[in-house]
Amino acid sequence: MSLRFHEIAESGHRILNPFTEEKLALLGRVARLRHGMRLLDLCCGKGEMLCSWSLEHGIEGTGVDISEAFLDAAHERAVELGVAGRVRFERGDAGAYRAEPGSYDVVSCLGATWIGGGVEGTVKLMLPALAEDGILLVGEPYWTDEPPAAAYEAFGFGPDDFTSLAGTFDRFEAAGTEVLEMVLADGDSWDRYAASQWWTVSDWLRANPGDPDAGEMRTFLERGRRSHIEYGRRYLGWGVFVLRRR
Repeated sequence: MSLRFHEIAESGHRILNPFTEEKLALLGRVARLRHGMRLLDLCCGKGEMLCSWSLEHGIEGTGVDISEAFLDAAHERAVELGVAGRVRFERGDAGAYRAEPGSYDVVSCLGATWIGGGVEGTVKLMLPALAEDGILLVGEPYWTDEPPAAAYEAFGFGPDDFTSLAGTFDRFEAAGTEVLEMVLADGDSWDRYAASQWWTVSDWLRANPGDPDAGEMRTFLERGRRSHIEYGRRYLGWGVFVLRRR
């Protein structure tokens, strides 16, 4: 799906993954954030994690994303929460972003391990910016049960793109890290991310019937609805895993 489709479908979202505000707040506590810690968020979306954690925990940091629309929302959110002096956002390819070595206490990439071709490659991209005793936060889908072949087709996933929860742990270990903690999405979390896009896209289609992308957006809406209710809620999990170097 093109970036524009994401920007349209998620235009009503603040959190661009299957986490509720409560789950995101829990993750901040689980990660043991402290005042003055520095966080680098790769593929930061609208910056909700960085902004809300800066307000709650007094952290500082940088968010990187390729979407101007998302970054505009991130800047607005930072001003709204009064943390614009502690966080900044840069437009760019998160997979090519290079920070000063060891300059961040936390490096995160939530739901975007495609930037490194999967978990192992993304962890490799993240580690240089991480302080020696720092932590990584990686958000990743996993299969909660063995999915039927039709599920791969419905989501557009390859059979090796994601694995079980235990297999995901194996991938983290193969990347030279250990899992310290995790916060997992649930069915309600998925609904708030996936299902709440349906109304947004339906409204957009009604308002823009002549748009060149309207046909593809309608297909996206219909496919997204069906894949979520038929396969997503039953087979697809998602979580954020707290890691550090082994």
